[in-house]
Amino acid sequence: MTDTTQPFDLLLTGLTVVTVDDAMSVLHDAVLGIDGGRIAFVGGEPPPRPALRTLHLPGRVACPGFVNVHTHAILTMVRGVAEDLGFAPAYTPGIPHGHDVTPEEAVALGRLGTVEALLFGSTLINDTYVHADITMPEMAALGGRVYSCGRIHDADFSLVGDGRWEHRDDFGDATLGEAVALAERWHGKMNGRCGVQLAAHAPDTCSDALLQRIGETARALDLRVATHLAQSRTEVEQVQRRSGRTPAQLLEDVGLLNDRLIAAHCIHMDKVDIARCGSAGIHVAHVPKGNATGATIAPTAALRRAGANLALGTDNMHADIVEAMRWALAVGRIQEGRVGSDWQPADVLRMATIDGARAMGLDDRIGSLEVGKQADIVVFDFRRPHLVPCENALGNLVHVAQGRDVEHVFVDGEQVVESGRPVRADLDRILADANAASRALWSRARESVQ
Repeated sequence: MTDTTQPFDLLLTGLTVVTVDDAMSVLHDAVLGIDGGRIAFVGGEPPPRPALRTLHLPGRVACPGFVNVHTHAILTMVRGVAEDLGFAPAYTPGIPHGHDVTPEEAVALGRLGTVEALLFGSTLINDTYVHADITMPEMAALGGRVYSCGRIHDADFSLVGDGRWEHRDDFGDATLGEAVALAERWHGKMNGRCGVQLAAHAPDTCSDALLQRIGETARALDLRVATHLAQSRTEVEQVQRRSGRTPAQLLEDVGLLNDRLIAAHCIHMDKVDIARCGSAGIHVAHVPKGNATGATIAPTAALRRAGANLALGTDNMHADIVEAMRWALAVGRIQEGRVGSDWQPADVLRMATIDGARAMGLDDRIGSLEVGKQADIVVFDFRRPHLVPCENALGNLVHVAQGRDVEHVFVDGEQVVESGRPVRADLDRILADANAASRALWSRARESVQ
């Protein structure tokens, strides 16, 4: 029997709640009760229990925290530039690269990318790049859930920009060893807010042997794997030259193509590979805006029909998952050539929440606002002109809202964003440190090509 004398830790009242439960319930003038970091009540008038703190939030809309399954926080250093290069930063000469970034610069830029994602409502980011052993605790200290891993590869990235793929065993040993050490130190720590997925960079920058080792290591340590897959024609052509297979075939042969893989992009695939990925039940980290900016569209409708789980990521140019939802809906409809019942706002919100949680293996804990789940909650201010009137909260959220409309964010019931500002950090200091790091990196990059 419920103890009616025990107070809630927090009550959110008077708001609209988009639960993302199985019925996709939307509750008006609703109440969310939080106890011990978990959701204890969702509904109308709460049980007759007091609360230690109450926030009355009329005109607001709450949804589960977004699960951003593919980010590179440090690559904020190339925003506004990389979008127009036509190729991924790691493959492009003349701009800052991962091997150019010092640990101090990585921390500054990592904190910027993390706080940006948090302010836009991502309560979990799955991040990969460099210096993860140093950046992970600094990023997680901002209050969100941070999965991180240094990129695992044995190709020499200093040569890839010149079109040369040279694989070195010592690079593979070092990067895989660093990832294992990171997992041993941080996986499941900070009350479960930190985690590691082994980040195999891509099939072209990892040799066949290294990919096999990554799969064996993941199984031995019970870790999931994240990678880029079929993100460019160059990748596909290089893997076919080297290994005589498509990237998806290669991952299948080395034991990585399964329901514990998050594969980013999945653009350049034929029908056979789409069927192969769907049958394996992989999780696709769909980056609709980033892909479209590069003049490509992933075959998401076909992948979903084949059986793949679609989740959303923002990659490296911005961290606004609301914008990513809108682009995912638009490009899905373009591919289908119609507005159908299978590409609706509810579908892309699931990609951003419960389907992302499923990709991370966390859908029993986060991804929906249901009693017993951890209280990862995003509250949008729907009193703004572009969100009024609100006849359909879910439609407004996907079609016209922006990440900048996020007012409050809670992780495990702790408020980590209040009135659009981070609670745990000095935002002005984060911005100043990131600007300084970016200026230093760009100065060195320009000098290297003179």
